[in-house]
Formats: sequence, C-alpha cells, structure tokens
Amino acid sequence: MSDSQVSGAQGPDTFQVAGKTYQSRLLIGTGKYRDFDETRAAIEMSGAEIVTVAIRRTNIGQNAGEPNLLDFISPDQYTILPNTAGCYTAADAVRTCKLARELLDGHDLVKLEVLGDQKTLYPQMRETLIAAEQLVADGFKVMVYTNDDPIAAKTLEDMGCVAVMPLGSLIGSGLGILNPHNIRIIIEEANVPIIVDAGVGTASDAALAMELGCEGVLMNSAIAHAGQPVLMASAMKKAIEAGREAFLAGRMPRKAYASASSPLDGVSKV
Repeated sequence: MSDSQVSGAQGPDTFQVAGKTYQSRLLIGTGKYRDFDETRAAIEMSGAEIVTVAIRRTNIGQNAGEPNLLDFISPDQYTILPNTAGCYTAADAVRTCKLARELLDGHDLVKLEVLGDQKTLYPQMRETLIAAEQLVADGFKVMVYTNDDPIAAKTLEDMGCVAVMPLGSLIGSGLGILNPHNIRIIIEEANVPIIVDAGVGTASDAALAMELGCEGVLMNSAIAHAGQPVLMASAMKKAIEAGREAFLAGRMPRKAYASASSPLDGVSKV
C-alpha cells in the first residue's frame, strides 16, 4: 500500500476536484512559515498536491524584485490554489481571483473566502454568495470557504462551486472540529467534495475530519505554527491517511455497556 492511497477492488482511493485526480487528501497553505525554504520543506513532507496561496499576501510575480514563492513551489509539481484571504467584500474577492488568473496564465481554479471581520475571520456569507455567483459565471472553478450551515453549503454547490469547504472552527484557532454533526449533514447532502478548512490544530483533528467522511482537509496554521513544522507536516499526512482508512473500514457501533473481547458461547459456567 503506497502513501495516501488505499488499494482495493476499485483501485487506488483517490479524489477529484474540478476534473483532476489527486492521491493526497491533505491540502496545505503557504503562509506563516519562517521563510520559503521552511515552506517548501513542510509541503514536501506533507505529501500534499494542492497548495493554496494568499494572493494579497504572497508574491507569485506581482511584486518584481521580491522573492517569488513559485521559485520554491513549482506549478509543474503542485496544483497552485490561489485564495482570496484578506478580502472582506465580494468585489475585492472577484478582483483578486482575476489577478491570480492573469499571474498564472489563465489558471481558473481558485479558493474563495470572503471574511466578515478581522477578529473572528468568520465567513461573510452574503458577500461569499455574491462572489461565488460572479466567479462561476466568469468561468472560474470555485472551491469555497463557508460556515458549517448545511443550507449554505448546498446553495453554494447548486450555484456551481466545485468543492465546498466548511470551517471546523475559526481560522487559526486550533480548536478542532466543534460541530461534527453539521459537517456530517453537509457531507450526506453533497455531490461535490467536502473539505474541512480552518480550525485544525493537531493530527487528531485531521483524522476526525476524515473519519466523518470528508474528502480532504486544508490547513496552514496547524503546521506552520507548530514547534517543528516539518515534523507536524509528517504527522498530518499520516493522520489524513489513518482517518480515511478508518472511514472506509467502518468503525464498530458505539455501545452503552461492555462487550467481551472473546466470544462467550460454549464457555463453561463451572
């Protein structure tokens, strides 16, 4: 069995976003690291194939003379996922996606996030819906950050978003998945990949997301803010794989009382 895949009768366990197949279900951000060298090392250790980049905060060619992330993270090796972090209106988010498309030679896969305020970084859903509608109409393939409201998630899917990304908890909080029941409802109703985005703090949080049935997990702070980011990237890779295998295997039923590990049938009562 190779990394990030489970072989079986149906072949490797992969998932698709916007028509492209991926082996790794761990998506990773590029911000908050000490430098681009540490960013590259963590991404390599994680095994991630989709790497998200905040266009308003990271140079991918728009700032001549400054270090360019793409010199460290090659678009030939990774799917670069431009995101609209730092945008608080639909207009800003749409403008940022169009800039990314220009910088990346027509690249149309983007991660949309429109935030409500600087304290919580909670999604502003009215502006998110407006931006999603405009971007889809303009030919973008939109992966969208949203709250954990099943109705909002289904609405975004119906609008044409290629993946819906409900938060586990607030961005950068490390609180883990606070409402697993809503995440499960979102997954049950979805026909596009559901990827937990935000709030993961450690490996067990990532494993839980996968055990719930998510197609993947996107994280940045949990790795970049760890004491040893590269080591945490390794831990997250394993957690994603373990959680996915546990989901596919199917956990035992929860019981109110004990159940003997060995069968009791035929055991003498003397």
